[in-house]
Amino acid sequence: MTTTSAAVSKRRLDALAAPALRSILGQNLVGLEKEALRVGPDGHVSATPHPSALGSALTHPLITTDFSEALLELVTPPQFSAETVLDLLRDLHLFVYRHIDDERLWATSMPCVLGGGASIPLARYGSSNAAQMKTVYRRGLGNRYGRVMQIIAGVHFNFSFSEALWPEYREIEGSARPVLDFQAESYMGMIRNLQRLGWLVPYLFGASPAVCRSFVQEAVGDLQCFDDTTLYSPYATSLRMGDIGYQNRQEEGTGMKASYDSLDAYVRSLTWAIETPCPQYESIGVKVNGRYEQLNDHVLQIENEYYSTVRPKQIAEWMERPTLALRRRGVRYVELRSLDVNAFHPLGIDAPEMRFLTVLMLYSLLIDSPRIDARERRFIDANQVLSAHRGREPGLQLQRPGGAVSLRQWAMDVLDAMGPVAELLDAAASGLYNDSVRAQREKVLEPDATPSARMLAEMRAEKEGFAQFAARLSEQHRTAFRGLELDAERLQWLRRLSLESMDRQQALEAADDLDFDEFLARYFAQREDRPVALKPPL
Repeated sequence: MTTTSAAVSKRRLDALAAPALRSILGQNLVGLEKEALRVGPDGHVSATPHPSALGSALTHPLITTDFSEALLELVTPPQFSAETVLDLLRDLHLFVYRHIDDERLWATSMPCVLGGGASIPLARYGSSNAAQMKTVYRRGLGNRYGRVMQIIAGVHFNFSFSEALWPEYREIEGSARPVLDFQAESYMGMIRNLQRLGWLVPYLFGASPAVCRSFVQEAVGDLQCFDDTTLYSPYATSLRMGDIGYQNRQEEGTGMKASYDSLDAYVRSLTWAIETPCPQYESIGVKVNGRYEQLNDHVLQIENEYYSTVRPKQIAEWMERPTLALRRRGVRYVELRSLDVNAFHPLGIDAPEMRFLTVLMLYSLLIDSPRIDARERRFIDANQVLSAHRGREPGLQLQRPGGAVSLRQWAMDVLDAMGPVAELLDAAASGLYNDSVRAQREKVLEPDATPSARMLAEMRAEKEGFAQFAARLSEQHRTAFRGLELDAERLQWLRRLSLESMDRQQALEAADDLDFDEFLARYFAQREDRPVALKPPL
């Protein structure tokens, strides 16, 4: 198989340049999920519960927790502009800082000053069956992969095209498939291309070239000593996305590899993993001395356990399995999960980065996307690790089906090809999308301009290890947020959401009429043609 061409076909570009379609392209939706670890003044992971003033982590639509009580997750609803998303994300930070007393939100993806996995509290969501399931799932993750690995923070970029695009794009492509099927097919092709180009994201936006010794512990690999407290790789961009990260350990010994050939193939591969026992996890046990240590001893407990840099997503109904939501209603949006928290920005991400990612999404839709065979899959995985550990290394070569190519040359080819796509999006954006692409060209031509290189340069200049650097920026961001006022109307709205979420959690707990064993059995017994046999929220 030959590699896909970097250039978008003139036929597609000309068709989408029509005024009506340009207008539809301006209706794309973007959203963010930003994780942030609560830490004490000494940088240690907080041992305090999720603050009750923030509402219920189980039912709050915007403020929840991920693996740990200390790992906040701030979620924005989909919006038409990056600025609107970031305004809400800023206000969520301001609201959080009103309620975490002397704690800080850690400014980087990689945690530090850890006291081992036992010191990391699991997230807890109340006494309802749904709450218990979330906590047991996290206990299972800790038992399978270690708790330390689970508190790495990231930013997830959620993206969807306007529903109005799909009938028009189907006509451009001359497809006779039903619109929903064509939409799913197109999104899966887009995801395959995002995987092919996955190495580009850590190169451009990676911000974890160094880690605390307390995180790595015994597994040093190719890391070098920066100082007594810090390990690093001289040309690394995102160690979070490399060999020491969670995603690359997950498939060892399990035989699990999701297929992206089609939505059906993707769903079938995840379903197989959820339903297939795994000897590697049988030794943990499921219910041990009356306590669930994991949801099951299968290759995956649930779909979310499978780590991928990019996922097809559908909004699930109450307690609906995500794979069934995809089968029933197709792909609603795409979630890009490979973004590090940008330590230099208080929000961890900015508008130019979001605009570039929007261009990347449309570009990945518009170029051809053949299926990924076993050989190319090996290239994709290897390129990801190479870019993460050695992305800024002069002359670094990546592999693709057409032969080896330098990261720099491949990146420039892609960015050049993205220019016309940025112009399509710039119809109502005054050149901002083109500006975002040009800014990334500068990083390719000058690797020292990347966030990862800037981090190492600043650590050297300030004679700081990773922990000192991260603590200093965390304090700067805290000071900046505490110096801002939260709009009174927005504050009232966020308070109302918190109170309503607590009421909803209590209603769920009062409505439970199944024991947990039966609840789990019904959850996993769901099938495509069988409705969810669990009570919806009141």
